[in-house]
Amino acid sequence: MEMVERMSVVEKMDGYGKGAWIAAMILGFILFWPLGLAILFFLIWSGRMGCRGRHNHMRGRWHGMGAHMRSSGNSAFDEYKAETIRRLEDEQKAFTDFLDRLRKSKDKQEFDQFMDELKNGKGEEPQPAA
Repeated sequence: MEMVERMSVVEKMDGYGKGAWIAAMILGFILFWPLGLAILFFLIWSGRMGCRGRHNHMRGRWHGMGAHMRSSGNSAFDEYKAETIRRLEDEQKAFTDFLDRLRKSKDKQEFDQFMDELKNGKGEEPQPAA
């Protein structure tokens, strides 16, 4: 008996690309809106549409690109490219750290201002629940 290899619907749709998924989602909304909504949630959940969270995606963007890029055949250019990507990653990390420090500084400043107002009697003290 000959074994027939069957592809799942998801594998077939992946073979056609994102356009097939989008068409299926639109058709699902037209025919029966919960079906279209289910397809949309599946696409987001599975990561097939690249919707895995903007912040995390951007954080690893340069690193992920460097891991998948092949050599151009020109070793001098490849070294320059690797150094540039490393420098951009370092700058991105430094900028992210700067933003974190700035956020913490602002939070501390606002908290200190609140405590000063509370001590000087300018702010309203929270009333205990009766």
